[in-house]
Amino acid sequence: MRLSTKGRYAVMAMADLAKNGTDRAVSLAEIAARQEISLSYLEQLFARLRKGGLVKSVRGPGGGYRLAREAGEMVVADIVLAVDEPIRATRCAAHGTPRGCMTGGARCITHDLWEDLGAEIHRYLAGVSLADVIEKRTGRARIGSGSMEAAA
Repeated sequence: MRLSTKGRYAVMAMADLAKNGTDRAVSLAEIAARQEISLSYLEQLFARLRKGGLVKSVRGPGGGYRLAREAGEMVVADIVLAVDEPIRATRCAAHGTPRGCMTGGARCITHDLWEDLGAEIHRYLAGVSLADVIEKRTGRARIGSGSMEAAA
């Protein structure tokens, strides 16, 4: 399973905004240039992020966008979900039905495996803040001096 471009680009843009917008509004053109993302695509994403309450727009000279909350209070899962990207690994979701993906609505033999994986991905992304991303505290770096480093 992989995250779509929409979700990945939304997280990239929000991380850029968190890093570069602590004391000012940041224009989408700046983010587009730094992250090599189409400006028109960013406009679509930021409309959804604004609707989701994650960013605020600032009009006028020096306008652009600011985070609606502190980077440490915003988790990656919220960003992905704001751009309408469900975090699922089952193929059933792609068929637009809450029932299983098999003929007649039955669940496939591996449904629970993929459903559990989707839940783990969501749980991980819900535990990583935007501040963690820009400060490179994801994965091992977030655990600190825990058992993973001791085992290495």
